[in-house]
This record gives sequence, structure tokens and C-alpha cells, in this order.
Amino acid sequence: MTTFDDRERAYESKFAHDEEMKFRVIARRNKLLGHWAAGLMKLSPVEAEAYAKEVVRAEFEEAGDEDVIRKLLGDLTAANVEIDEAAIRQALEDKQVEARRQLMEAQG
Repeated sequence: MTTFDDRERAYESKFAHDEEMKFRVIARRNKLLGHWAAGLMKLSPVEAEAYAKEVVRAEFEEAGDEDVIRKLLGDLTAANVEIDEAAIRQALEDKQVEARRQLMEAQG
């Protein structure tokens, strides 16, 4: 085993860890975002949990955040919540920070 092989393996391991962490942050962010939107729509706790899961699933429709933003904007508008895309984008950023903080604290 050479030093080069060790470095390559370490790099691959770090890359895999970083990608997993990104995925976990986005999933946590979307769940937090779903709960935030559920609160605005005045959903029950059971409905809020189900809705948060829907928001997490929405992430997989296309790359990027646009699918999640579209879902939230459509659902909130349909529930007669006055909100615009900018407010949703701000909530998305806020929940991203919160999700990262929660995961970092959980890692100890």
C-alpha cells in the first residue's frame, strides 16, 4: 500500500461523507420547512408530520430547490396563506442553517 493509495482512499471517504452530510442537511431542512408551512396552514400535528414528509419527497422531483419552493407556494396559496416566493426562499435559507446546526450538534 502506498501513500498515494492511502490519500486517494481518504479523499474518497471524505467525499462520500460530505455527500451524505449534504443529503442529510437537505432532508432535515425540508422536514423543518414542511413543519413551518404546516404551521402557517394550521394543520394538526399528525397532518403536519405527513405534510413534512411530502415536502421531503418533493425534493426528488428535480435537481435543486425549485420543486420544493413550487410545492410550498402552491400549497400555501391554496390554503389562503398570504405569502410570496421570496418569503419561502428566506424560510428555506433559515431552515438550512437550522438543519446544519441540528446535525452538527447531534454529531457531538
